[in-house]
Amino acid sequence: MTTQPLDTVRTYLAHLHASNTEGLIACFEENGQVHSPFLGTMRAGDFFRKLAAASSGSVITVLDLFASAQPAGQDAVRVAAYFRYDWTLNDGREVTFTCVDVFTFDAGSARIRDMNIVYDTHPLREQVGDKYAPD
Repeated sequence: MTTQPLDTVRTYLAHLHASNTEGLIACFEENGQVHSPFLGTMRAGDFFRKLAAASSGSVITVLDLFASAQPAGQDAVRVAAYFRYDWTLNDGREVTFTCVDVFTFDAGSARIRDMNIVYDTHPLREQVGDKYAPD
């Protein structure tokens, strides 16, 4: 595996830490998707704009990165990022949780095709409710 997908994931995490919505979106293919426990499947641009609207800040602490062990020649490459997310909501409340984002890249591409977010939603729902519910 080339270092491009790992570099893209590092860039993605830096943009998430900086709350840089346009930078996050730029890490994805034009039709890239995010699979979220809260929001379901959405286009990356729509997802990150909703996240920005619900947030006032993020601190990302990377715990580890994992690269795909698939043999060369596969049609996709995966990278997983395990990190702590210290999330400040737009109402000032702070929530901390660990999660794993699993990124899929088409072979030879440096942009994310899709991302699956994996974390236990139960404690978060109890703390903050559904921050994405329509007003």
